[in-house]
Amino acid sequence: MKLFSLSVLYKGTTKSNLLKAAFDLSSFSFFQKSSVQEFMTFTSDLIVQRSSIGSRASVKEQEYLCHVYVRNDSLGAVVIADGEYPSRVCFTLLDKVLEEFSRQVSSIDWPSGSPDTVHYTALDSYLAKYQNPREADAMSKVQAELDETKIILHNTMESLLERGEKLDDLVQKSEHLGNQSKAFYKTVRNKLEHTHTHTHNNS
Repeated sequence: MKLFSLSVLYKGTTKSNLLKAAFDLSSFSFFQKSSVQEFMTFTSDLIVQRSSIGSRASVKEQEYLCHVYVRNDSLGAVVIADGEYPSRVCFTLLDKVLEEFSRQVSSIDWPSGSPDTVHYTALDSYLAKYQNPREADAMSKVQAELDETKIILHNTMESLLERGEKLDDLVQKSEHLGNQSKAFYKTVRNKLEHTHTHTHNNS
């Protein structure tokens, strides 16, 4: 059970704005780390951009589950976990983080702030503390209310996209991803497609 990234974003009218992020990429190799981090930023950004205001959702992407909560005031947070991590605990964490962030960082700064200018330092410690869901569960008070809340589940990233939109195109256009990450994405994508067609032909 593992949490990989936790980020706070503001959902603007045309795009979302990353305000603060924390990562735990200790399970990835040195060479993968920068690409994985860029992808987690890209994914979190895209999910907030495509989620409705006042909604909670979980998006499955390969072996990861990305949980998002966008509040009515357009402040959102995303936590990326593995498939085994209990999603209820993730939503408790998102609730806590957004509550605290909105108290410490003025809403005037949300549309234009950036990780360098926003003074909020608790994300890393939340990410560390919540690596153990049992400990985190003991701290959670919001849980009962959350159980009543509707959480949308998307089985792939593609289901967030509009008709005719392709994830490949969004990856190529993204400013969060460097060329190395875009190339890394293509390789992974081609491998997956090759495996799919291969198994398909054999069946």
